[in-house]
Amino acid sequence: MGHFKYVYLGGGQGGGYAAAEFVKQGLKPGELGIVTADHYVSYERPTLSKGYLKAEGAPRLPGFHACVGGGGEKQTPDWYKEKGIEYLTGTKVESVDIKNKTLKVASGGEDITYDKLIIATGATNITLDSFGAKNAHLKGIHYLRNVEDADALVAYMKEAKKVSKKAVMVGGGYIGLEVTANLVQNGFEVSMVFPEDRLMAKMFNEEMAKFYEKYYENKGVTLIKGDTVIGFEGDGKVQTVELKSGKKLEASLVVVGVGAKPNTELFKGQLDLLEDKPGGVKVNSQLQTSNPDVYAVGDIAAFPLTLYGGKVTRQEHVVNARLSAAHAVKAIFGSKETYDYLPYFYSREFDLAWQFYGEPSEDYVLHGDLDGGKFGVYWIQDGKITGAYSESASDEQNAALKQVALKRPDAPSKDELQSMGYDFALKVAHQPQQLELEHDEHDNNGDVRTIFGWPAPSVYRTSAIALATFIAAGFYFRSQRRHSAS
Repeated sequence: MGHFKYVYLGGGQGGGYAAAEFVKQGLKPGELGIVTADHYVSYERPTLSKGYLKAEGAPRLPGFHACVGGGGEKQTPDWYKEKGIEYLTGTKVESVDIKNKTLKVASGGEDITYDKLIIATGATNITLDSFGAKNAHLKGIHYLRNVEDADALVAYMKEAKKVSKKAVMVGGGYIGLEVTANLVQNGFEVSMVFPEDRLMAKMFNEEMAKFYEKYYENKGVTLIKGDTVIGFEGDGKVQTVELKSGKKLEASLVVVGVGAKPNTELFKGQLDLLEDKPGGVKVNSQLQTSNPDVYAVGDIAAFPLTLYGGKVTRQEHVVNARLSAAHAVKAIFGSKETYDYLPYFYSREFDLAWQFYGEPSEDYVLHGDLDGGKFGVYWIQDGKITGAYSESASDEQNAALKQVALKRPDAPSKDELQSMGYDFALKVAHQPQQLELEHDEHDNNGDVRTIFGWPAPSVYRTSAIALATFIAAGFYFRSQRRHSAS
């Protein structure tokens, strides 16, 4: 411990990606300290609700340490040692003094000081006792946030089966879908309880939700919509789940996934925080907080979506964790690129696989074979396509949908869009990107940035436009030749 030039507070998913970027930027041994209460170096969190809970062939550490999920090197503890990075696992920080650049370590540990700080303290599961649920700490009630949680759930599944194969999943969102699929595949009869009127209500429209609800019901899952859990019964171990409607559900195992809240307590009164939604630590388009020597990344960062007019958001997703961690490091080393994040979610349940890019809206067009489980959705706002979704699409189709969300093209008529389906996305993907110049909200010199992320002083705007147009045209004609050849 002691002093580090750079400190990354909160290991988590992004710690490994930040470390990899520091190394790319020429980090010297002893300059970086990663401080986390976790007992493992950075690993790929999505594995916990996906493969980790499988009945057979489940992955285990060190198999999914960062950065394997992003196509990079597997960074085991030895990797950090070889790079001269001090990874302080099992180190709980009880307070942070931003003014004096000091982290106070719990249990009498030595204080840690820094020159530059990246905070990645993540989010904490919202627990049912915060809603007043009775006996919410009975054995057999589980949450999923880290490897320890996953190990505890895997072990208790075996114990629970000895009593009953009845399980309850509280929550009908992202985690609810994935964990329920795994519980079913482990032999449980699952009831899903959620207050919304449909699964994944924040993303799925009614048509989409009906498909997934029918699919899950065909797998034996009972869906209880519009209801909430008010308590549990059991003699030390959960046996019954009590619902607000008066229903009682038998359960030897309960898993809860009702959201998370950003861990901002350490920074109150020191950094700009958002008390209302989306919450978190407010940062600019380079992920810099109200203190110029402090950056925030991952779940905790409330950043402007530059691709969507600067709307401030938090994104609790692995891709944001990876990209924001690397981006903050680049910014520390002088990069002026803005964090142009495209919202993205993906999931795999049973033999389903969906991907989503952009932002949903009330107006949409569904295309493809909904009953057959191969379909897509385009979301439309102000005449533009702002979001795109696929179920069981090809890699080429998914890549094209990403381009649609990035380019936000004008929407054709709904009939045409429905008829074209993925062909519309493929057509858009092969069109050259138009040049867009935007003022950087934190640039006082009147500079602008292009779609390529290069800063260009206003005196060079004309030449920049000409260069970008020339490059775009080159890409377009090359793609046309390849398309014709195939």
